[in-house]
Amino acid sequence: MADITATMVKELRDRTGVGMMECRKALIEADGNVDNAIKFLRERGISKAESKSQRSTKEGLIFSYIHFNGKIGVLLELNCESDFVARTDEFKALAEEIALQIAAMSPLAITAGDIDPEIIDREKEIARNKALLEKKKPEIVEMIVEGNIRKYCSEHALMEQSLISDEKRTIKDLLTEAISKTGENIQIARFVRYALGE
Repeated sequence: MADITATMVKELRDRTGVGMMECRKALIEADGNVDNAIKFLRERGISKAESKSQRSTKEGLIFSYIHFNGKIGVLLELNCESDFVARTDEFKALAEEIALQIAAMSPLAITAGDIDPEIIDREKEIARNKALLEKKKPEIVEMIVEGNIRKYCSEHALMEQSLISDEKRTIKDLLTEAISKTGENIQIARFVRYALGE
């Protein structure tokens, strides 16, 4: 079986708009072949290439948030399809909630696929060595490693983080709800978190 890397998952996600876990499953089924993985997703009706998630988002806003103590700040680019939606109070409130999340939780990247593969490889090695030191059976070591990586990504990828305002929902859920309400594609384009002295 081919070693499925974060880069391969990201490429498939970028090409299909499908979630990270579905992309990973498809790549495992296709033995690492991206084109075959796309075919696998399409055959199962999972591919969302024509969905809202692929529509152009050239409007939006740059939102800035400075924490009340003046020691943490966030710049966020949140995109949508029309200037009309970008100017609504709801869109600004969405940007503020995402910026607060970034300030509080310090994510490494927008999606799990965007986390530096070197960091993922390092975390895999740590989890693997820990499992081996704990004398775990070889057949379950890789399952432990995968479980640790899923947990790491859910804590460090913005889209997968639980909301600080509601732990039962994620940032992805928040965006999905906003897309449903506005009827427009909404994307987090980029962010920077500043902390005094870092």
